[in-house]
Amino acid sequence: MKKILSRYSRKIAFVLACGLPLVATAQKEFYGRPSYWRPYDQTGLNVFETTKASDSTEYLGPRLRIGAGFTQQYQSLKHENTALNNQGVNKLYPITPGFMTAQANLFTDIQLADGIHLNVTTYLSTRHHNEAWVKGGYIQFDKLPFKGKFWKNLMEVTTIKVGHMEVNYGDAHFRRSDGGQTLYNPFIENYIMDAFATEIGGEITMQKNGLFGMIAMTNGMIKGNIDSASKGTVNGIVVDDNDSRSPSIILKGGIDKQLTDKVRLRVSGSFYHNSSNAGSGLTLYGGDRSGSNYQNVVERWKDAAGNVQASTAIAFSGRLNPGFSKKVDAIMLNGFLKAGGLELFGTFETAKGRSKTETIERKANQLAGDMIYRFGKTENLYVGGRYNTVKARLANMANDVTVNRFALAGGWFLTRNVLLKGEYVIQDYKDFPTTDYRNGSQFKGVVIEAVVGF
Repeated sequence: MKKILSRYSRKIAFVLACGLPLVATAQKEFYGRPSYWRPYDQTGLNVFETTKASDSTEYLGPRLRIGAGFTQQYQSLKHENTALNNQGVNKLYPITPGFMTAQANLFTDIQLADGIHLNVTTYLSTRHHNEAWVKGGYIQFDKLPFKGKFWKNLMEVTTIKVGHMEVNYGDAHFRRSDGGQTLYNPFIENYIMDAFATEIGGEITMQKNGLFGMIAMTNGMIKGNIDSASKGTVNGIVVDDNDSRSPSIILKGGIDKQLTDKVRLRVSGSFYHNSSNAGSGLTLYGGDRSGSNYQNVVERWKDAAGNVQASTAIAFSGRLNPGFSKKVDAIMLNGFLKAGGLELFGTFETAKGRSKTETIERKANQLAGDMIYRFGKTENLYVGGRYNTVKARLANMANDVTVNRFALAGGWFLTRNVLLKGEYVIQDYKDFPTTDYRNGSQFKGVVIEAVVGF
């Protein structure tokens, strides 16, 4: 019996010795990064559209990659206002220093074929939705499975994306916080007027010699809607007879050049247009389903019915949505300069539009500027400042209102996947009516974030 067992044990050992490397190789081929892809860690900083440069990732068959973004925040902010009845209906939400609910994103990237990959992103926990919620997904073509020199030459400069995805309007959305994925943003929060939306559609981007151009068409809404569109009414009276539903058209172009080993310059311009959406409404400035990273600041404590507002109901604190839900035309100009460790990023944005219960278009303008200095052996440390201001005419207001923000930030990448960052912020609300809870409002203080991205 001993000899038999010994003989079989030797055979089993031989099979394992031969088979395990094959299993390991198969696993290595099956699990890994897709091609033409933006990493979720420090190496993904300052990546805008994915490059058309030759990708070193060899196609060895279908490949799967699971990633995530985790953010835990500590907030110590104070706020105040001078609105009428600020101890009654305009009383601000009582806040105290403490930890916010942790946020988490799940990233699933699948390499389906050579130059073709699929992305699905899920919000596992966010400020606005504490439950799991799919952000969206898209399929990206950097190569096409067609034979011929024409298709090969075309796809050497072309990227095609189709799905329910983040629209590529402006460059600021590449640097924003998105639920648990806050690693790309050197600051805590996004712009005051946050141009971000996930919409159903497709886009075509062409890049060559540092020049790039993009055209896209989407449904203009955060989700699909096949219901009959409605006319705009106020107190039962039709004020907008147009009940058509039009697609959104997005155009973008610019230049992105590595001028020297240490100097990179990028300039871009974007245009977003929708002439009519009489359904659930356009969401260019209200399409974020995760929420802001300043919790409950300059928010009313109770709603019109006298009930204390849930945190998820006031999830976009610190932002200003101009409310262009019926039609919108928006232009964003961006400039980015990286010279050694110094980074400058600027934004000018102008938009006009209205809701379906209005007859006159309103305007909103935004300016923002970031200055970041990264240092250390791998630029793993940084300090920076941001100024952001919005001037807008809101619905049912006779005059423009202004919101100003100044922020100082610093961060430390302990590894390329782990970031600790903090910010001191002060934000002022000006020219709001005395009956508005934001009249004379200000919030200021410190927010700290611990971030993991991989």
